Amino acid sequence: MAQRVKTDWTLLATIGALVVFGLVMLFSASSVSWAFVSVGATLLLLVLVYFLDPRFHRWLRIGPISIQPSELAKPALVIFLAYCLTMRSRSVNNWHTLAQATLALGLLAGAVVAADLGTAFVLVVTAVVVFFVAGLERRYFVAALIIGLLCAAGAVAVKPYRMVRVFGFFDPEYRILETGGVKTLDPESKLRQYIDQSAHSKDPSYHVRQSKIAVGSGGVTGRGLMEGIQKFYYLPAAHTDFIFAVVGEEFGLLGCLGVLSGFMVILWRGLRLCWVATDDFARYLALGVTTAIVVQAMVNMSVVLDLVPTKGLPLPMIRQGGSSLLSTLTSLGLLLSVSEHAG
Repeated sequence: MAQRVKTDWTLLATIGALVVFGLVMLFSASSVSWAFVSVGATLLLLVLVYFLDPRFHRWLRIGPISIQPSELAKPALVIFLAYCLTMRSRSVNNWHTLAQATLALGLLAGAVVAADLGTAFVLVVTAVVVFFVAGLERRYFVAALIIGLLCAAGAVAVKPYRMVRVFGFFDPEYRILETGGVKTLDPESKLRQYIDQSAHSKDPSYHVRQSKIAVGSGGVTGRGLMEGIQKFYYLPAAHTDFIFAVVGEEFGLLGCLGVLSGFMVILWRGLRLCWVATDDFARYLALGVTTAIVVQAMVNMSVVLDLVPTKGLPLPMIRQGGSSLLSTLTSLGLLLSVSEHAG
């Protein structure tokens, strides 16, 4: 019989106490350490999930609980940017300020993009908007745009399913690949073979086609709650990324306008808080939270209506998924905190 291993709880408790005490002293010794806590914790989770979920790199599963660390990156980045720009409000275009922000954004977006290009897009847009309001010079925006486009192209190219989504939006019949200059450069059709590795390559526009059928069939007033048909095995991800199509089918144009109006209220109140906030930190925090939530909502609804290529972005607060809801409610809690202090 194997000998039972006994845990030295005294030693374990001592180690834990020293670690906690070390974190407290680190917080006390450095005035900016707390601003990095959210970013550092999120990066740690993103690294862990990359190895613990080798197939999708998305979910960190602890028993019955599943956490999607990429969702936590949004409030983490907003807090960091708000603090960083507050501390260096008079030197926004200083290299040290830009280096810190670029490093944080690059690490978070780079870690997120491995599994979730849509969330990485939201992170980048949020940072751009916040820096624009903070007074970043145009030349830095041009440089960031060029780098961002190159990184986005690379992120799409390394995943066949992302290329399927792009072609499904711009060229669903792959005519560009089969004729003209692309065929000359790729006579053996290696690019097409690479894209065909994705299970969705046979019908790249299936998701959005079913989505438009759902929205169109709802008309002005919709079929009624629980009366939707497309959600039964026709519309993929009906309870997650494409739930706005279910809203359109069951509540019609009026329901869609109601949801849109809700996010417009968040935009209005968030920008108002940015205007009336009494300090720079609150101003940038309100702006970052508002931008992240509204941009994500607009992208999701645009995907459902086939206005932009498909991305795996959920509709904030209206979908299945605890991590997304937790991230959004945390961000809105920060926004309400700004409101309380703004008077």
